[in-house]
Amino acid sequence: MKVWGHIANCLKSSGACALVTVAETGGSTPREPGARMIVRPDGGFFGTIGGGTLEFEVIRQAAKAASSKTAGFELQTVSLGPDLGQCCGGRAKIAIEVFVSEQLKTAERLALEESKPYPFVTHAIIDNGSVREREVADQVSKSAFEIVDVNGKELLIEQFGETRRTLYLFGAGHVGKALVLALAPLPFSIVWIDSRAEQFPSAVPANVTKVCISDPAKALADAPDGAFVLAMTHSHGLDEEIMARALLAQRFEYSGVIGSKTKRARFLKRLKTRGLSDSVLSTMVCPVGVTTIKSKHPAAIAAGIVVDLIARDEACYQQAAASGRLAHK
Repeated sequence: MKVWGHIANCLKSSGACALVTVAETGGSTPREPGARMIVRPDGGFFGTIGGGTLEFEVIRQAAKAASSKTAGFELQTVSLGPDLGQCCGGRAKIAIEVFVSEQLKTAERLALEESKPYPFVTHAIIDNGSVREREVADQVSKSAFEIVDVNGKELLIEQFGETRRTLYLFGAGHVGKALVLALAPLPFSIVWIDSRAEQFPSAVPANVTKVCISDPAKALADAPDGAFVLAMTHSHGLDEEIMARALLAQRFEYSGVIGSKTKRARFLKRLKTRGLSDSVLSTMVCPVGVTTIKSKHPAAIAAGIVVDLIARDEACYQQAAASGRLAHK
C-alpha cells in the first residue's frame, strides 16, 4: 500500500488523517509489525491491520483523533483477550499519528520516495506528543517500526515501501491473464512477455510491464538475479527454450513451467541432451502451483500458483535474512 500517497490525498480532501501502525506484537495477532492503515476523520480508511474487533476499535479511535485536526502521536498497548474479548490471546502495540494539512508537503515528498521500487527508512524525533519533520535515512532498518533513545530523545525509525520479487511471466493466455490479476495486490513486479501483442489486455495492474518480443526467451537476458521465471506459453517448444536458458543461467531463485508430470519427464530428457546436469534439472518446477487443486479453471490454477509463489518468495527472504544478506524484507 502506498502509505504516503494516501496521506497526501486525505490531507487534500479532508485536511487531516491518522496513520495507524502495528508497532509491536506478542503472541497471536491479526497482522505483523509494520502493517498500516490510513484513517480519515469520517472513518473511511485504506489498508488493514487485520480486521476484526481490534481494527474496528482502532478505526474509531483514529477517526476521532483525526477529527480534532491537531497533529499528534500516541502509542497504546492492546491485549486482545482482556481488552477486546478476543480468543487470540495476543498483544499489540498500536501507534496512531495524526497528520494535518500543514504537513502536505512532507507527505508528497515521501510519496515520491515510496514510488521507487525498494523500501526506504525515515528518522524523526518524537517531541511532546508529536513527530517532527521526517528525514529519509541512508540505511536499511531491521524492523518496520522502532523507537530508540538517542541522547535522551526518542528517535522514531520507520521503514516504508516494500521489496517486490521480480517475476518474468511468459505467456499471455488464459492462465497468464488470471495469474496477473491474482498477483496484482501482492509484492511482485511482473514482466509479462509474449510474442502476440493481441493477446495482452489493454489495461493491466500497476505492477505489470507488458513486453511483446518476437523471441520471448531472449527477454531473460534482462532479468535480474534472483528473479522468478515462469513459462506458460502456447508452445511447448518455446517453454522448453525458456527453461533451458533459465536453468543454464543458474541465477534465478525459481524456474517453473506449467504442465503435467508427463511434460516434466519429456522436458528433463530433452534438456539433459542439451547438456544440463541432473542437479540443475532438479531445480526445474513442473507441475507448478499447489498440485492438490484439481480444477482446470484458469482462476483456480492461478490461485494455486500464487500460493506456491508466495511461499517460495517468503522462504527466499527468510534464507537471505538468516545468512545476513538481508536486514528486512
